[in-house]
Amino acid sequence: MTIDQNTVHSGFDATVDGVDATDRGIDAELTGMVECVSITEVTHDVKSFELFAPWLARIDFEPGQYVTVRIPELDLERCYSIASAPFGTNTFTLTVKRVDGGAVSTHLHDVLAVGDRVHVDGPYGLFSTSFHPAAKHLFVCGGSGISPIMSMVRSLLARPAGTLTDIVLIHNAATPADIIFRPELEQLDEVPGVRVVTMCSRDSAAEVWAGRRGRITRETLAEVVPELADRETFVCGPADYMSAVRIMLDELGVLGSRVHEESFVFAKTPAERLARKGAAADASTAGGVEASAAGIGASHPPGAVCGGSPLLSFGIDFTTSGKHVDCDPETTVLDAAVEAGMVFPSSCEEGMCGTCKSVLVSGEVEMNHAGGIRPKEIAAGKFLPCCSTPLSDLVVER
Repeated sequence: MTIDQNTVHSGFDATVDGVDATDRGIDAELTGMVECVSITEVTHDVKSFELFAPWLARIDFEPGQYVTVRIPELDLERCYSIASAPFGTNTFTLTVKRVDGGAVSTHLHDVLAVGDRVHVDGPYGLFSTSFHPAAKHLFVCGGSGISPIMSMVRSLLARPAGTLTDIVLIHNAATPADIIFRPELEQLDEVPGVRVVTMCSRDSAAEVWAGRRGRITRETLAEVVPELADRETFVCGPADYMSAVRIMLDELGVLGSRVHEESFVFAKTPAERLARKGAAADASTAGGVEASAAGIGASHPPGAVCGGSPLLSFGIDFTTSGKHVDCDPETTVLDAAVEAGMVFPSSCEEGMCGTCKSVLVSGEVEMNHAGGIRPKEIAAGKFLPCCSTPLSDLVVER
């Protein structure tokens, strides 16, 4: 996606306090401080948080999308999928698994109470049945990857009476005690047109699992999913899990274009991101030609040679900080800024979370995002520096 911005655009007002809800209306974005109105313990390490957006008459999102949650006290952000379906209310639910060493998930589990507020921004993402309509669906999920899956399943089942339903849902859990939404999954398996297959790797301390055991396999998919190749498939879970399922589906003849995945695997800090890219560049150096660290922050005057071919350099001026950096066409705006020593808020490098969103005052960039920015924001002159490379000199409001 190429963005050409030659006029100055004002920033997006994310303020909620002090703004009359009737002035914002149902078209306002889900961006601001939301209130926790209920907390439900789902499993021993998973809780659901129902959040209320008082400035909205209803929350407009697609099933399977996510929001970026910021904890003001920690000044940290994480992305969480919305588990509830878009039923036209001004509340939504996030189902969060406690992660060992995870500051945000630990805060939500141990500190957040009913009546407390957190900041959210969204909705974002393209992992949704709304963007990939089909008559038949397959959902494959591991652990907490079930959250966006349940949002989509709930939405499909809420369609008008008479709509044909053909859903297969496969959920993998470590033990029976780790099955998220277990009562609902058992009820879903009784719904006409829906088949639910829950698999556990081992027994829990309190229960011997009587259902399918072990990990998902190609044979399992072939056995329990009729007309596999005719289904739109959605996969969510740990990275290794999704990779294994992707290979199985390919071996069973499912077109890659019909398989959709969701993953929030982000570098934790800009330094980590630069180090990772630098290591990748070092590994690819060959033939006696020394490559710069994947072009990160490399400043090349016009006509300079990088890797044996001419590489232009564009200037980027940041209006708020007064900084100027040079950036080649293979380096993202974010990486060039961080390498130059700028403090730049960011959580990912894939155009997913929206944390680094900035205003492009002038110039042209190539932006390849993954749903972390809304079309109306692009039209208003915003872009994501983490997934945008320059096509000209730029002026950025940051």
